[in-house]
Amino acid sequence: MPLQVWSKALAISGILTMGLALLGCVGALKELRCLLGLYFGILLLLFVTQITLGILISTQRIRLERKVKDIVQETIQNYGTDPERTAAEESWDYVQFQLRCCGWNSPQDWFRVLSLSTNVSGAYSVPCSCYNTSVTNNSTTFDLITLSQFSLVGSLVWLGHGTDLCTVPANSHTYREGCGRSLQKWLHNNLISIVGICLGVGLLELSFMTLSIFLCRNLDHVYDRLARYR
Repeated sequence: MPLQVWSKALAISGILTMGLALLGCVGALKELRCLLGLYFGILLLLFVTQITLGILISTQRIRLERKVKDIVQETIQNYGTDPERTAAEESWDYVQFQLRCCGWNSPQDWFRVLSLSTNVSGAYSVPCSCYNTSVTNNSTTFDLITLSQFSLVGSLVWLGHGTDLCTVPANSHTYREGCGRSLQKWLHNNLISIVGICLGVGLLELSFMTLSIFLCRNLDHVYDRLARYR
């Protein structure tokens, strides 16, 4: 999924979270049972949705991995050929850049792409996000990755596309590990943090739901007392 879509989704989720918090605050301050009930219902819906997603991800993990692999391999095979897929290509470049990996299984995934073939014997064109600066000890290379200009850094050739390509010798100057394995390592190393965050969010939602129900029950007693004095 393109990074722009993720950023928009996070922005929308932040706005909805603020709106939900405002709904609960107004309901508590004004002692409105309808708003508190709506607040409880939305929180309950979110809680059930999160549990359902967690169950689906855990039970359909293999199918989900296969789907992600197919999407990535399709992006690699059509790299630079479809202008409408530029956002997806930039997203995958970002993943390779951050995880310091190349391709899904290995850099060989890029070497088999016909649209990236070169006329130079023993050289291949790969996205510059695959370029391993530790090979040449050139720390300035990654600063140039986002630029669409022609330049020459050692054996690194920038072709001046919207998505930059580098011509590198075979089996060198690229990260050796595929991103599929790098993603698995990242998830394994951050599993405790991810589970902790999910549990923390779930406990917060449960506590807020309990608080809203408690306020609604107290309001019922208040309304009963007021009715008796009429």
